[in-house]
Amino acid sequence: MMLIKEIAVYVNILNSRIKKGFFDKLQENGINITPEQYLVLDILWDQQSLSQQNIADIIQKDKNSVTKIIDSLEKKSLVRRVVDKKDRRINKIELTDEAMALEKLTTEVAINFMNDVVKDIDKQELDSFVNVMQRMKNNLEE
Repeated sequence: MMLIKEIAVYVNILNSRIKKGFFDKLQENGINITPEQYLVLDILWDQQSLSQQNIADIIQKDKNSVTKIIDSLEKKSLVRRVVDKKDRRINKIELTDEAMALEKLTTEVAINFMNDVVKDIDKQELDSFVNVMQRMKNNLEE
């Protein structure tokens, strides 16, 4: 039973520290976004244009939370809502030129930060960690 509590505590602590540490690194590099905003931008850098619902599904957040993230990114002129030509009920989220200009530096900061987080942990341990986390996620989806 103690192991289960320890897992829950460490997952929570790790999540909080990664978010805080990544936020600090972004700010240190003059990148005025949050880790949650980064997730949305990172998906859009790969996909170019997605609906709010697609974004919500990918990052596993409810639509209201994603709407707030997109609203703040729009205020920062990093994304724009565009009405889907095939279905006017759907807004596609697209990157602005300002967001495209941030991609290289922001991705570099993210990769360097995560490399620091996993330093001194060998690949086999990281592979096992990812495998266990995926299995836990799958258990929650059942």
